Amino acid sequence: MSVFRKGLKSRLLVFLAVVGPGLIVGEGGNDAGGIWTYSVAGARFGYSLLWAMVPATVGLIVVQLMAARMAAVTGKGLSDLIREEFGFRVTFFLMLALVVTNFGNVVAEFAGVASSLELFGLSRYIVVPLAAAAVWVLVVQGTYSSVEKIFLASSAFYVCYVLAAILARPDWKSAAIATLRRPETMAVADYGYQYVYMLVGLVGTTIAPWMQFYLQASIVEKGITLRQYRASRWDVVVGSLLAAVVAWFIIVACAATLHTAGRTEIRDAADAAQALRPLAGEYAYLLFAAGLFNASLFAASVLPISTAYTVCEGLGFESGLDKKFHEAPAFYWLYTLLIVTGAGVLLIPNLPLAHIIVLSQVVNGVVLPFVLIFMLLLTNDPELMGEHVNSRVFNVVAWITVAVMISLTIAMLLMRQ
Repeated sequence: MSVFRKGLKSRLLVFLAVVGPGLIVGEGGNDAGGIWTYSVAGARFGYSLLWAMVPATVGLIVVQLMAARMAAVTGKGLSDLIREEFGFRVTFFLMLALVVTNFGNVVAEFAGVASSLELFGLSRYIVVPLAAAAVWVLVVQGTYSSVEKIFLASSAFYVCYVLAAILARPDWKSAAIATLRRPETMAVADYGYQYVYMLVGLVGTTIAPWMQFYLQASIVEKGITLRQYRASRWDVVVGSLLAAVVAWFIIVACAATLHTAGRTEIRDAADAAQALRPLAGEYAYLLFAAGLFNASLFAASVLPISTAYTVCEGLGFESGLDKKFHEAPAFYWLYTLLIVTGAGVLLIPNLPLAHIIVLSQVVNGVVLPFVLIFMLLLTNDPELMGEHVNSRVFNVVAWITVAVMISLTIAMLLMRQ
């Protein structure tokens, strides 16, 4: 028994040493854009999109494990490997697409900060600059270890959405059945383009392209090698499952209240919180609003970091939170530029934020297959990965994800005509 306890204690210590990147990137996916997308999915379609969370979660786990394994085997970030294996030109255009995509996501995060605090009567012209300054100081003045601790503490706050869903008193049986069973073809046909559009956005926000770049870069910076990879896998799997659970409860909360009451159109995630107030009670409203603020501020820190990692690695510049400003100027200047411009857009009057937020998630879904193709080529390269190339199961799941997302994108474009 003592040997068993000693082994268990040893494994627990190893897990605690590597925990962080998987949990942070998993919960970071439930950002303002993600919360809005899940809220609309529940409000507009009820429980009928819950089934999509199962394959999306499986895809998320597989893709994230691929990124974690690449980091542990090669000790390099994803964009760094793409540049080395496929050349600078390919990398440049991929980085350009990701910067544009991620900028939309950063704007969505500050929109979440603004709208969540406007529920309490605070002006966006005050809270957005303050939030941007706080996020900038946190990252620029901190170290990887200190920033990671704050991010992990912030991740725990996502329990707000679980509690909000419980207070909404949903039909648990109907939600469970909808999760395990695909909707009837006729039901999908009735919704048409909007259903497919939302499906692309739902997968795009669950398996966002930026997540893979951030995860791989942070595992490298944390110094995790193959010796700790087994424990790191648990960090990734647990982070992915927790993210999926939070997303499921957000959909359920809005399906049980807004959809049931016929409130199918919401402008943003804050509008969902406001609509919950008369339907699920004051506590559900406060929890949803507080969760939105936490998620938005959290992701407003993580997303620009991910973008700066991606671009600097891809273009060969120094990067990393443990480096000082003068040691990695391109990394910190790009981070600063994303924070300033992302927050600055929110100060433009009459900006159609709802369209920007949902479009950013749909663009995530459209860009995702291209990132996955690069990841599949890299993780199946025996010269790069040695004996740690993808298994058949990983390849099947990842290629199916690529094929499905391309098919959904084509169907969405054709239905739009």
